[in-house]
Amino acid sequence: MKILITGICGFVGSTLARTLVEGGTHELLGLDNFIRPGSETNRAELKALGIKLFHGDIRSASDLEAIPSVDWVIDAAANPSVLAGVDGKTSSRQLVEHNLIGTINMLEFCKMHGAGFTLLSTSRVYSIPPLASLPVEIHRGAFKPDTAKSLPDGVSAQGVSESFSTQAPVSLYGATKVASEALAVEYGATFDFPVFVNRCGVMAGAGQFGRPDQGIFAYWINSHLGKRPLKYIGFDGMGHQVRDCLHPRDLISLLELQFAADSTSTGDRIVNISGGSASAMSLRQLTAWCDEQFGPHPVATEATPRPFDIPWMVLDSSKAETVWGWKPTIPTLHILEEIADHARSHPDWLERSAPF
Repeated sequence: MKILITGICGFVGSTLARTLVEGGTHELLGLDNFIRPGSETNRAELKALGIKLFHGDIRSASDLEAIPSVDWVIDAAANPSVLAGVDGKTSSRQLVEHNLIGTINMLEFCKMHGAGFTLLSTSRVYSIPPLASLPVEIHRGAFKPDTAKSLPDGVSAQGVSESFSTQAPVSLYGATKVASEALAVEYGATFDFPVFVNRCGVMAGAGQFGRPDQGIFAYWINSHLGKRPLKYIGFDGMGHQVRDCLHPRDLISLLELQFAADSTSTGDRIVNISGGSASAMSLRQLTAWCDEQFGPHPVATEATPRPFDIPWMVLDSSKAETVWGWKPTIPTLHILEEIADHARSHPDWLERSAPF
């Protein structure tokens, strides 16, 4: 099968590409505009693996004209920050162009070539107000849902399920992904090509370009090791907020199943994909792990919340297990150790991936 990965030189795209090449059964092509700091570091390695790379931008339909026909597209190109468009560093128009217009252009590409399409979406499509006001309690240094109180429909101790509301506000970033999901499913149904949407939890692993607003596990570990300033922001200012953790390599088994599916094989087009409650960890717990690995390092506190922040975001991926037989296999501790090993070997990593 000939597969095109957009955003191939980003962390997720490059990890998927390397893993698929190791499988030896697919021909890979990649597209990247290289505007993400650090993405150039992956170019030479991917070319050495025999992957044909195209320098282009999915926002520009004409950039896709030079790309040959493929059997499948994995859309991993996006601005992945929930603060994008409102942080004063990126514009709202650019966010929409990257995450929505770019997806539309790739759907038109799939329509033209009859290719299948997998959209890598996000947990941030879920409605913010009910998650921000979720009743939580502190357990072992981390927030968890207070099951003694009434929880919103679609939320349990196992996480947020696909039935949870995607009603706005979900952030500008989340809105672009919700719209992309709807259009992707609509294109597939209208023009009869297979489309699948994987709503992914927080991605993490060695080589991720960590920043405070994205790649938080990599950012925290690299910063702690380098004795850089760290701060708990929002809520009680004690770092109890929780996220789950997923390695991109865990996507491969699901992608292979989706490659083999046809446009009518399943009505379940949208599934959560995450490390789930077993992988969930608070910043405070992550700090404790780093203290054990690298020695103590103080963390400042600031209770003032950031826009769109929520105390607990864990995806329930039980539907993916039911529909696809998929479960994550890479433990959180393995992911943290992988990031730490990479950080020790690349002490300048945060500078490489810094926006300025």
